Amino acid sequence: MSTNSVQTKEGALILDSHKLSYHIDRIKAWEAGERIAPVSVDMALTRSCGAMCSFCYAMMQEPQERSSIKTDHSLQLLDDFAEIGVKGVSLISDGESTLSKAYVPFIQHAHKLGIDIGNATNAWEWEPEKIEQVLPYMSWVRFTVAAGRPESYSKIMFKGPEHTHVFDRAMKHIKYAVDLKKKNNLKVTLGIQMVLMPEFKDEILDFAKLAVDLGVDYGVIKHCSDDEYGTLGVDYTKYDDMHELLKQAELLSNDDTKIIVKWEKIKESKATYNRFYGPAFLLQISGSGLVAPSGMFFNARYSKFHIGNFTEKRFIDIWKSDAYWDVMNYLASPKFDAQTMMGTLPIQHYVSVALDNHIKGIQKIEKAQGADPLHVNFL
Repeated sequence: MSTNSVQTKEGALILDSHKLSYHIDRIKAWEAGERIAPVSVDMALTRSCGAMCSFCYAMMQEPQERSSIKTDHSLQLLDDFAEIGVKGVSLISDGESTLSKAYVPFIQHAHKLGIDIGNATNAWEWEPEKIEQVLPYMSWVRFTVAAGRPESYSKIMFKGPEHTHVFDRAMKHIKYAVDLKKKNNLKVTLGIQMVLMPEFKDEILDFAKLAVDLGVDYGVIKHCSDDEYGTLGVDYTKYDDMHELLKQAELLSNDDTKIIVKWEKIKESKATYNRFYGPAFLLQISGSGLVAPSGMFFNARYSKFHIGNFTEKRFIDIWKSDAYWDVMNYLASPKFDAQTMMGTLPIQHYVSVALDNHIKGIQKIEKAQGADPLHVNFL
C-alpha cells in the first residue's frame, strides 16, 4: 500500500493510507514482544447524538452498558495516555463528543499534555463560543456532511428532506470555523466527509462542489462500513459503477480545497487479511467508557472482547492488565479471522493491511524519509 498523500498548501495529507512509517520505534517494540501503547486512540466522550444517519455504524453497536463520562474521568484518561505514550486522540467513535460537558476541557488538557487532538462532528451543536475555545488547540476537525444539497443532507442525516435547518446550522458553524482559521492563522486542518452508500451516488458531485464553496481544506469521500451480517445492506459491487463520478469529483479540486477519494477502501470492500494486528497501534474506546479493541466489537454480542471501562478503572491499569493483552493477542492469532468474524473495513484497516504485509514479508514497513505529513500522530 502506498502512502497516497495529497499535497495541500499546509503539507502532505494522508487519508487513504497509514502513517506507520513514521513510528518505526513502536513497530520494532511490538515485534520484540513488548506491550506497546497505541500510537493513536479513536474515542468519544458520549454515546449521545442528535443525528439519525442512515449510514451510521454506531446504530449497530447497541445494546451495551452506558456510563456517563464525567470530566474528571476524561482528564484522568488523558493523563494515562500521556504517561504510556499515546500520541494522538481522535474524538470520533460512537457518539457526538461536542455534546459532552467534558468536550472543551478535554481538548484543552490534551493540548497541555502534548497530545495531538482531532474531532469528527456533525457541527450542529458546535457553536461559535465552543469553536473559539477549542479550535486553536486542535490538529484537525472533520465535519460529517452526507450530501451537498440541503434536502438530501436532511433526509440522510435527520428526519426527512423538510428538516433543512440542520443543514443550515452545520454550514453556518463550518463557515465560522473556516473564517476563524484564516483570521487567526490557525494550523488546524478543516475538512468535510461523505460516507458513500451506493444509493447516494447522485450526491457525489454536489458534495465536492460544496467543499470548494465552503473553502475547507479538503472534502473526502469514503466507503460505508457494514457488519458481518450486512445489517446496513451495503451492496459493495455497486461501488465499481461510481468510479467515473468519483474521478470527476476529484477534478473539482483547486489550490485551496482538495477532493479526496479513499480509493483503497472503495475498491477493496472487504479485509484482505485474517489476523487483526491494527488495534495494538490504533485503539478504539466507546463513548460509554468501554475499552474494546475496535468499534466493530462494541456490541454486547462481542462481550469477550470488552476489556474494561475507564470510568470504573483507570485506563493505565486496564492497559497493563493481562486481559487487555489476551484480547490483542487473540485478534493477532490464527484463532481469529478478520474476514468472517467482524464487519467490513474497520478504522484500523490501513494499519492492519500494512502490518499484515510487513509480517508476511510482502512489503516491509521502512522508516519514512523527509518531512512529516500533516497529522502524523493519527495513524
